[in-house]
This record gives sequence, C-alpha cells and structure tokens, in this order.
Amino acid sequence: MSIQWFPGHMTKALRMMQDNIALSDAVGYVLDARAPASSFNPELDKITGSKPCVYILNKCDLADDSKIKAWDEFFRSKGSLCVKVSATKLGDASRIASAFVEATASVSEKYRKKGIVRPVRVMILGIPNSGKSTIINCLAGKKSVITGDKPGVTKGKQWVRLSVGIELLDTPGTLWPKFDNQTVAYRLCFVGSIKDEVVDDLYDVSTNLLTQLKEQYPQLLKERYKLDSIDMDANQLHETIARKRGFVVRGGETDWERCSKAILDDFRKGRIGKITFELPDDIARLSK
Repeated sequence: MSIQWFPGHMTKALRMMQDNIALSDAVGYVLDARAPASSFNPELDKITGSKPCVYILNKCDLADDSKIKAWDEFFRSKGSLCVKVSATKLGDASRIASAFVEATASVSEKYRKKGIVRPVRVMILGIPNSGKSTIINCLAGKKSVITGDKPGVTKGKQWVRLSVGIELLDTPGTLWPKFDNQTVAYRLCFVGSIKDEVVDDLYDVSTNLLTQLKEQYPQLLKERYKLDSIDMDANQLHETIARKRGFVVRGGETDWERCSKAILDDFRKGRIGKITFELPDDIARLSK
C-alpha cells in the first residue's frame, strides 16, 4: 500500500504561511517527539528560510527519554533552541515562552533602539496533530484557538498575544504533496498526523507498526501483550494479539479491523511504552 494525503486546504495553508512569514520575527517548529525526523516538512523549510527557530519537541511524555536527549543535543549543536514538552504539563508553557523571548531578543532590541513599540511575532508551524494549538492555549493561559486530538482541526491563521510581549500565529498543520519515503508516511499514520479515515488498509498500518516495534522495542511489545515470544512475522503477531485480546467475530474469525485500531490506539495513548522511532542521523536517510 502507498500512503499519500494532501487535501486542498493544505495548499491554501502553505500559501498563507508564505504570505505571513515576512510579518514574523521567528518560528516555533513543533515536532512529534515519537517521530521527530518524520515531523520535518520540507515545504516549511522553504518558507521559513533563515528565521530564528525554536524547536519544540512535543509529546515527550510518550517518547523515549534517551532518544529525546539526543535530539536536544543535536539542535543545540546546530545553534538552535530546543524545548522538550508535553504540551499541557505544568511549567512547560513558561519554558517555551522563555525560549521565544531568547530567540527574538535581538529583534526586540532593534525595535527598542528605533523607538518602535510592538510585540515580536512568532509563527507556529508543524505537521497535523503535533499539538500546536494546545501549546498556544497553554502559553496564552486560555482557550484562544481551536484544538482537537485529530489532524486538520486548525483551518486558518489565528494571532494570539501573550503577556510577555509576543504574538503567536497559529497555522494549520501541513504535510507535503508527496511522500517519497513510505517509512515517513507510515510513521505519520502511527502518530495520527494522517487521518485513519484516509488510509485504505489499517491492518497494513498496524502490522507495519508491529514490525517496527519488534525491531526497536521488542521487550515493550512482549510486556504490553503478554507474549512469551515475538519470534514470528508481523501477520502472525497481529493474529496472536487479536486472539489474546478476544478480537474475534461470529464463527471464530479474527476481527482484523478492531485489532488494528486497538494496536494503533495502544501506541498513541502510550500504553505500549515510551517510544521514539528516530534519531537525528535518520533525517538524511528519511528525506531520500
């Protein structure tokens, strides 16, 4: 199965970002900490150019601590600011705001010297369902923008002013026109950045997830599903899990769809464990 998803509103969103980047002094780039390399949208890189950037590794409560540490060190080695957050965790909002203040310090100083009084502006970017709007609401201390636990909730631009002299521009979660690397597409399905409804075969997605978990997190996989062994292919593993969980229909046939949804939900809710599929070295490999 080949996974592709680029609805029309994303084309409009990219144009809107291009039109507004000149109004922005910096960028806040929200990445899903479970798949940071796959969260990089090459179309956004073309738009942001050399603007100061704060990388926000979101959903760290669901991610592998050791790999997130490697990502933090990677961004800092490149001279960029990085904040590790869980979106709604107490105290995370102040750390993000502090990073924005630091990233825009030179811009603020330039305005001050010219006698210009206006807030600095930060455009918030990211793939669908990365948690951009939730982060903005936490920063603002109120429900300033619409949020949801599925991709495609934010449809247009929204400016939100913070008390620290910063305005944030929330933008729609945006992917890119074609996934040349299907590993990226599958991982975006895993984390919910691509809607389940647009995927032809959730069984294929869930077995791909099982394959990657078996390779990278075998012990967590065994513990979650109480398996003595995972020495089997992904299809057999899927059926074994389905039988253990009672996902059968009349006649004793396996309920593949129900089991597929349950496996994906287990991963997304963190029930399998803290998982991150990628390290910084994967950026170049996955961009091919």
